[in-house]
Amino acid sequence: MIGGIEAGGTKCVLAVGPSPDSIAATHTIPTRGPDETVADALDWFASQPAISALGLATFGPVGLDQQRPDHGHILATPKPGWSRYDFAGALAEGLSVPVAVETDVNAAALAEAQARDEAGSLAYMTVGTGIGVGLVIDGRCVHGAAHPEMGHYYPRRPVEDVEFKGVCPFHGDCLEGLAGGPAISARWGATLSDLPPTHPAHDRVAGYLAQACHTLFASTSVETVVLGGGVLETPNLRERIAARTRELDAGYLPGGTRHTIVAPRLGSRSGIIGAMILAP
Repeated sequence: MIGGIEAGGTKCVLAVGPSPDSIAATHTIPTRGPDETVADALDWFASQPAISALGLATFGPVGLDQQRPDHGHILATPKPGWSRYDFAGALAEGLSVPVAVETDVNAAALAEAQARDEAGSLAYMTVGTGIGVGLVIDGRCVHGAAHPEMGHYYPRRPVEDVEFKGVCPFHGDCLEGLAGGPAISARWGATLSDLPPTHPAHDRVAGYLAQACHTLFASTSVETVVLGGGVLETPNLRERIAARTRELDAGYLPGGTRHTIVAPRLGSRSGIIGAMILAP
């Protein structure tokens, strides 16, 4: 048996099973402070058959370089108490098993790529409380100095949309600060799904997310961008983004119709399946 944890900003999904394709049990706990969250997770795993390894797909930023002392630690984050917390280490000690760690979006990208039997390239973008992007090239998650943080790049702002300062505590009007769930609520006082289809918020958010998709296609040449997360539950938003992305490309990119924008094939299970795939 192996275990998996998909750790998000508001909840953590826990799972055990003999393989990523055969999950025997799942459980959801709230993401509280780090000590309380880990204690809740350990209590649940103690009630399940013993596992031999754990995959941790966590919110970031997180240390992924195994040669650095901050490997498995949550890095600078606005989440109270989590900065510099040794998340992977606490779980490894509590469960007495090896723990492999990856970002939640990289793990979801890995699961989606495997579900499509794609050995090529895929990006997974989640748009919810935050905006994160995971990137898989040639079947492997992309790392560098750290991991991709596409949610914090600065999109081009239309001249008629420069007054809103954005809500990101680090960057103000980065992509997450303009198009994430909290930005939508701060700006228009409702979720995107609750606003009427003719409300200008739909085109504005679709425009910013289309810029991110076009940038991914242009800069990484990924074939597929998978769009998930709570904001993407808004009816027709994914279609608006895809149409706007094609307009931005203007027929230039050589990948042409090989560049596609799709819904998660695994639905809401991408992250936890990705976590199980990670288990060493």
